[in-house]
Amino acid sequence: MRLVYHPAGHDERLGVALVELQAGRWRTARDLLLGTGTHWALRTSRTQLLAVAAARSDVVSVWLDEEPDSYDALLMSARVAVERALRANRQRHPQRMEFEIRARNEALLAARRTPYDPVPWVCLLALAQIDARQRRQEHRLQPTEPMLPSGPWGLLYEVNRRDPYNREAYHRVLQFILALESPWGPPLAAVFDFGRSVASQRPVGSPLLLLPAYAQIEHRRRSRADPLWRQQWAQESTLEYTLSAFHHWFRETPAAERSVADLNLLAYALWAGHQYLEAAEVFEGMGPYAAREPWASVQWGVAGPNPGESLLLRARAESLSYARTRRPRAEPRR
Repeated sequence: MRLVYHPAGHDERLGVALVELQAGRWRTARDLLLGTGTHWALRTSRTQLLAVAAARSDVVSVWLDEEPDSYDALLMSARVAVERALRANRQRHPQRMEFEIRARNEALLAARRTPYDPVPWVCLLALAQIDARQRRQEHRLQPTEPMLPSGPWGLLYEVNRRDPYNREAYHRVLQFILALESPWGPPLAAVFDFGRSVASQRPVGSPLLLLPAYAQIEHRRRSRADPLWRQQWAQESTLEYTLSAFHHWFRETPAAERSVADLNLLAYALWAGHQYLEAAEVFEGMGPYAAREPWASVQWGVAGPNPGESLLLRARAESLSYARTRRPRAEPRR
């Protein structure tokens, strides 16, 4: 099977809108968001990916100019501003704080315009990682969990009021914790504590059940190569979270609402934990859609544009081969 690296995955309508945006046409994105309505999980993920596609052009500005009363155009303008601010911060751009201020103002404007929409608050959470020294008061509130650092917990509360267990919101908090400035580097223990705390609440149907696995991958990125690292995924405590995500997220969520990133991480975690039957089911659910992570981060010493692809293909082949020999065969018709 030829792998397809496309963030929209099985969300075909989003895939079309992304192509149109990259070509400078915004009407398909407008219609997509109009049809998404108040499906907050889908609205959050779609606006995020649309913003990534639109951030290098003025297509959303043109949309807002032509439809100044459109809330979706205003929201997408905020989304694009946040994406640009995050890119400027990663690149240490000399005007990165100006990007951050503009994005903050646009997110606050969208929040005032439609108070019940969680996405503007997700935007504010995304910007928190730029404030690694926690200069803003809203980024250094004390958590309810004693093992976690001070952070943007009030912003997360605002998202949860509107959309409990919003996927992007919790991932933005994870990124905030990883960005905190410390003489000892990122507080990886807090990353694990946060991931396990969220997953232990058993948000059925939520991809946040995978948050401990994301924390484990972040630990891998920041540690030296360990030849025995794969064995950690087979430990009972880790497998409990992985299998919970398989049963209570993967099997209970429509294909178009599963992100490519989450599917690839779950497939890896199951394969690495020797749960080949379950891994095969996830690989089948993925179809041709692939992500570069976590495969690139867990396969060391491989060069090229897709360094983790050989590991992905190996895991897929092993899992599907195992499933073919273990699944019961259908009885022939008489």
